[in-house]
Amino acid sequence: MKKRLNFLFLGLLLAAANAFAGNNAVIGQWQTIDDKTREPKSIVRIYKQGDKVYGKIIKLFRKPGEDPDPVCVKCTDDRKGKKIIGMVIVDGLTNDRDDWSGGTILDPANGKIYRCKIWFDGGQLKVRGYWGFFYRTQTWHRVR
Repeated sequence: MKKRLNFLFLGLLLAAANAFAGNNAVIGQWQTIDDKTREPKSIVRIYKQGDKVYGKIIKLFRKPGEDPDPVCVKCTDDRKGKKIIGMVIVDGLTNDRDDWSGGTILDPANGKIYRCKIWFDGGQLKVRGYWGFFYRTQTWHRVR
């Protein structure tokens, strides 16, 4: 009987540790990939502030001749005209068991803001932006 209780306790402890790790697995630096060219586009640092998750662009991969430190000319909110490097693009996601949702994500290329959901999946970050019933999911790769 004591072995059974120890085994049950160990199982519960491992399940709790796994859930905690899963909730925080999204935290870190992630490389985004351009949907069209399949080339690296930026590095976004996902961080937790209080009980919410945010993401800030910390690096852009630019081609020769492109502005290395551009501003968001197509943004329609208070980010209009602000530098993209250092800009918070993932805003206010809250934990919902296996994912983070309830916030937004900005695409600086077109200035559009989408509802957002992110989750950790097999060592990668899945990032989904919603516009009405339509959505697009990207896979981001961990940098560190």
